[in-house]
Amino acid sequence: MRVLDNIISDRGSKYAVAGGPCRSEAEARALVAELKKVKKFAKATHNTWGFIGADGPVKNDDGEAGAGMVILRMLERENLRDHLIVVTRWFGGKHLGGDRFRHVQEAVRIYLEDLAHDGK
Repeated sequence: MRVLDNIISDRGSKYAVAGGPCRSEAEARALVAELKKVKKFAKATHNTWGFIGADGPVKNDDGEAGAGMVILRMLERENLRDHLIVVTRWFGGKHLGGDRFRHVQEAVRIYLEDLAHDGK
């Protein structure tokens, strides 16, 4: 799994993004569980994820309501199928309001640019 850490920081909250090939919801859940074996990610406030597989789109907001849909929309826009993207947030003590969605979107954009740079 590709992990890009400490990519965004705002008012104490920090973000990371990770992802990799994924074919099913069960595999997505296993990949997120694998990511959370790293203590830092296990202690994160949210590990939000999404992917689009043969059975359609699947998302998990992990308490960050609406964030999974942001990930799905970007995957659809890029037509990226069978690939899981996880956006992790460590809450910094101040509510970010709608900015949190902008940060999720930016995290996914950074991941997609990194993925394209490596030639998918």
